Amino acid sequence: MIFHPIDMDTWSRKPYFDHYLHSVRCTFSMTANIDITRMLPDLKNSGFKLYPALIHMLTTVVNRHMELRMGYDPDGSVGYWESMSPSYTIFHEDDKTFSSIWTEHHDDFPVFHGRYLDDLAAFGQIKQFTPKPHEPGNTFPISCLPWVSFTGFNLNIYDEGTYLSPIFTIGKYFRHSDSILLPLAVQMHHAVCDGYHASLLVQEMQALADDAPAWLPAK
Repeated sequence: MIFHPIDMDTWSRKPYFDHYLHSVRCTFSMTANIDITRMLPDLKNSGFKLYPALIHMLTTVVNRHMELRMGYDPDGSVGYWESMSPSYTIFHEDDKTFSSIWTEHHDDFPVFHGRYLDDLAAFGQIKQFTPKPHEPGNTFPISCLPWVSFTGFNLNIYDEGTYLSPIFTIGKYFRHSDSILLPLAVQMHHAVCDGYHASLLVQEMQALADDAPAWLPAK
């Protein structure tokens, strides 16, 4: 878990960071549809489920870009993590509550999928908000609403407004003409990310969905 502090005196984004964190504190959200038409049969043929695949895809894209890995060290210095791991929600069908579990990321999807299954087996039935202990600082949140295909999603967070990591919400996929589309909402802090970075994330998620055979093992 390596954290890289940023030299604020030489950081090209410093004026934007100062403005959107101190003058006009601002987060923004965007919802886009990811076309998973080609990916779904590839997942089925490989024997993997959609949710862990999407978690892995999001983490892959997050780990490509410094702007998506921003945060603070224990001393309060601004910087970015060398890499991040996902903290994702699971649903308890019996009482309609949820828990948030984190899983250490691995670039290889089958390895990550194995870790995901191990964490579900160990902590998935524990009725706590965060049943897996010792969550590190380099995680980011993912949640899923598999019951509705939303066209927009916004989180209203009433705190100091300094949380810098992206927050993702996945919706129910739906059929449109000959395509299967999945809503993905992302909330970002404008101090570290702009619309460009949100657009880049969506484009790279789509590229991963289109090229699933490149990261899924052959059956």
